[in-house]
Amino acid sequence: MTDLEAKNEQITTWTAQYGGLVRGYLMSMVRRADVADDLSQEVFLNAWKGLDMYTEQGEAKAYLMKIAYRVVCNAKRRRSMEVNVDDETWTAIAPVDAGSDPAQKIHQTELNATLSAVLDQLSEAEKKVLTLRYFGEMKFNEIADLIELPLNTVLSHAHRGLARMRDIMQKSNTP
Repeated sequence: MTDLEAKNEQITTWTAQYGGLVRGYLMSMVRRADVADDLSQEVFLNAWKGLDMYTEQGEAKAYLMKIAYRVVCNAKRRRSMEVNVDDETWTAIAPVDAGSDPAQKIHQTELNATLSAVLDQLSEAEKKVLTLRYFGEMKFNEIADLIELPLNTVLSHAHRGLARMRDIMQKSNTP
């Protein structure tokens, strides 16, 4: 097997194992499916490019999530240079999914909007830790390494963020 074939096989395996996880984390950060899809591709392209220097030292998930974290940071820096359409325009031009149940789609949209609104009320540090933990399915020690904070600080951000989310949702009577 050539090096190129081995790299392609490795990325194919990682995409199958962690593609949904990476996209879920990205979606939680950018809140647009089209942008999350583009960033997911960027994550796996960067992983493919970096495979020559990659050495297996643990879980590939942590490696991919570190790339995803950096891709999101870079995308946020570039965001001011991009022209994005508003939600109403996007809804009008977005392709329609013929197989989805409208009631389920409305319910999911409402849940996503509620979660987004609650996450927007957290500090950046709390939001970052919680999205990496729950959407990125990372362990707290992996998050601490990724964002270069002490483990206890990461745990504190998670604890405070969850408590604030709980309070916000109770005050608004959100399930």
